[in-house]
Amino acid sequence: MARASREQAEKHREAIEAASTRLFRERGLNGVSVAELMAGAGLTHGGFYGHFASKDELVALACRRGFEESAQRWARRLGRAGDDKHAMRANLVEPYLTQEHCAAPGEGCSAVALASDVAREPVDKPVRQAYLDGLKVMVEDWIKTVEHADPAERRKLALAELSMLLGAMTLARATAGDALSDEILAAAREMLLGPLAP
Repeated sequence: MARASREQAEKHREAIEAASTRLFRERGLNGVSVAELMAGAGLTHGGFYGHFASKDELVALACRRGFEESAQRWARRLGRAGDDKHAMRANLVEPYLTQEHCAAPGEGCSAVALASDVAREPVDKPVRQAYLDGLKVMVEDWIKTVEHADPAERRKLALAELSMLLGAMTLARATAGDALSDEILAAAREMLLGPLAP
């Protein structure tokens, strides 16, 4: 009986984390109540504190999970390119800078979806470290796409280009529904991939 209860508790916790990761990306860290998070997992509000000490704990876990999901997607895309740096970059940029990604923040990039909320959180909140750790992984992955002999210059270029990628998606979402949104995505694609980018 205890084993079945433990397995059920693990399934519930997994459902809460998955729903929270999606809902925080869709509606922001403060745009979702504990009751809504639990409802999103198909559970009642009362069970929350049996799984998590606080909403802050869940926010950090959901942030970390969102970055892990992105890192897995990026690893698959980078792997398909082999050692071809342009193909690596194209495999990251082309699916990222699209209106489909723009319209689906709940399934998309946590770096963009959570940036403004995390920036407003006090520095001692656990989500700040989760976000920082996730962004550092993105930087290291992007560095793999940069062709430059000098490691310091390669890192500097990677930081600037990744900022363009994330910033373009942020602005495209903020201007969704206007032609400017498409222009922003197209301009960033061209800058990151070259003038023949689709």
